[in-house]
Amino acid sequence: MFTQSRRAAGFWLVALTSVAFLAVSSAPSPLYVVYQQQWHFGAPTLTLVFAVYAVVLLITLLIAGGISDFVGRRPVILTAIAIEIASLVVFLVADGVGDLILGRGLQGVATGIGIGALGATIGDLAPADRPALAAGINVASPTFGLAAGALLSGLLVQFAPRPTTLVFEVLAALLVIMLLACAFVVPRSERRPGVRASLRPAVTVPRSARTAFRNALPVMVATWAVGGVVLSLGGSLAVGVFDVHNHVISGVFVTAMAGTGSIAAFLVRGRPARTTMLYASLSLVAGMATVLVAVDTTVLPLFFAGLVLAGIGFGAGFTGALGSVAQLVRPGERAELMSAVYVPSYGAFGGAAVLAGLAVPQFGLRPTTTGFGLVVIGLALIAVVTELRTRRAESGRVTRVTRIGTSETVDVPEPPRVVSHTR
Repeated sequence: MFTQSRRAAGFWLVALTSVAFLAVSSAPSPLYVVYQQQWHFGAPTLTLVFAVYAVVLLITLLIAGGISDFVGRRPVILTAIAIEIASLVVFLVADGVGDLILGRGLQGVATGIGIGALGATIGDLAPADRPALAAGINVASPTFGLAAGALLSGLLVQFAPRPTTLVFEVLAALLVIMLLACAFVVPRSERRPGVRASLRPAVTVPRSARTAFRNALPVMVATWAVGGVVLSLGGSLAVGVFDVHNHVISGVFVTAMAGTGSIAAFLVRGRPARTTMLYASLSLVAGMATVLVAVDTTVLPLFFAGLVLAGIGFGAGFTGALGSVAQLVRPGERAELMSAVYVPSYGAFGGAAVLAGLAVPQFGLRPTTTGFGLVVIGLALIAVVTELRTRRAESGRVTRVTRIGTSETVDVPEPPRVVSHTR
């Protein structure tokens, strides 16, 4: 029997585990400069390291992202944590590029298996009287993890001894504790038939959420593309554009965007989902435009301001997108839906990082940043136009009714549909 206190403990433990997963994925970023100096590899090799993580993550999501809906949440979460710990061990003993590729590949598998199960478990354990909390936490925890991992790594690389190992020792110890705690706290969920069929590579959106998913797709892609651009180009922009030679700064760049996004996600968790998406998309446009002006004029404070605005759009936009679809599915479809949400999201995240790595040697740092910024702005504007058109169509809907006592019919406008951010 799962008591209320144990259920609450499980909710926050799983949220922290989600934070740790994304912290692990962003922790190597400030270290890549160190690895390049030690092992003498160039931008194409670094792009390969980014690509391995992104490709493996997406393949794993396509194959096993929704498996916890069938075999249960606990075994999937424990397996994902164990693989994540193994990836950190690889980084601890790494002595060449091959180890980086192996470690990032294991991180891709762990995140691909775990992120859907973690997100679904957060929905399962959310307090019944706070239905908006799950969607807010599901966005706030990974974005906070991105920020925390990059910042922690940057600080340790800059100021602590053993810069290439200490951050991984800290994260490995944290995950071992979480593995033991999750084994006790995460409840067993009911098994369902169909696990083999679920392993066929596919992105499946439950039928009840397909229209909402299609409308939210531009927001999902735009928000996570911002994360990919900042994570991949942040360190290069610090050195190549703003002439800042400090490992902490590249971590601070990620924190300015992802940390703000995490706070924004939590603050808007109770707001109407579609309204949140609309205003967040406008914030994303303003933020990326400010970033592009800052890169062109080499004004560092303006760059940070742009990252903060973009971060608000990132966190609030993805919260609205997730909330608009999550409320439309049954509990047994949550992991499947979370995987469907994260496939385009992480596809944009990893794709932006990989394409940026390929584009910089060919076109230069500033033109590449400008190109990606304009793409993000375009996607955000598509999201704005899509929402405004949907609202216009809803306001124009009519219902034909017959007046009582006569044969006369009249058209009565239907009220706009209000989609609140609830489960």
